[in-house]
Amino acid sequence: MPKFPIDREDRKPLGKTGERLSAIGLGTWAIRSYEAAYHAFVYAVSLGINHFDTAEMYGAGEAEEFIGRVVKAVGRDNIFITTKLYPYRFRDRHEAVKAARESARRLGVNYIDLVLIHWPDNQASIEEQVRNLEAIAEEGIARYIGVSNFEESELEEAIYSTRKHDIVANQVKYSIVDRRAERLIPIAIKHGVTLQAYSPLERGQVAHIKLLAKIGKRYGRNAVQVALNFLISRPRVVAIPKAESKDHVKELAGAMGWRLSEEDIEFIESKL
Repeated sequence: MPKFPIDREDRKPLGKTGERLSAIGLGTWAIRSYEAAYHAFVYAVSLGINHFDTAEMYGAGEAEEFIGRVVKAVGRDNIFITTKLYPYRFRDRHEAVKAARESARRLGVNYIDLVLIHWPDNQASIEEQVRNLEAIAEEGIARYIGVSNFEESELEEAIYSTRKHDIVANQVKYSIVDRRAERLIPIAIKHGVTLQAYSPLERGQVAHIKLLAKIGKRYGRNAVQVALNFLISRPRVVAIPKAESKDHVKELAGAMGWRLSEEDIEFIESKL
């Protein structure tokens, strides 16, 4: 049997919020051409991809401004926006709120759907960081809050540190060849936390894995689509690869709408 039961939903729950995110979203780290990416992201919405990820540090705010352009094109109600703030912002409530307002301004929106602590700060307790993260939701700047790059004990501490607003997501590096994040899945299931998998294609490496290409032929899919399907078959996991062309977006969207068999998932688990 596979390590985890297969999740066949292409609309994944976000925490316990009632929100549903497409199993494949799009990330904005290290975009080379925002002009090309703009057309790709707008196209993605027409294919059912409804959430985009960014951060204040990406392009020193330029990536957030880019998502703001996409919002104007597709309509605010049609996409779910996640952004991440520098860890040091969360040492102080005022600083956290101010930074979130700046992100919202760059995004050109009245509210951000989800704000994350980009990674744990070693100069403040997790409880203190979470308190200041909650302030962003209390001020109405973000609808939901979460974390990124938190290990098991850090995630659980963050979950138990909240007062009014749940930790609904943990964004972590997770790919078919780097499955360390799977140790977080039991915690995610227990507490209703969504795992957002970044770098799921390992900068294109997975496209060259012959085993995945061979398996993909049986489904009429390629190695990239198999690699992503493996991830979104996990409970509570969505993947956020980057794309800068319509062709690539179409390829990514093709990871949805089907699932690998239990036998193929188990075989991949044993071989990679």
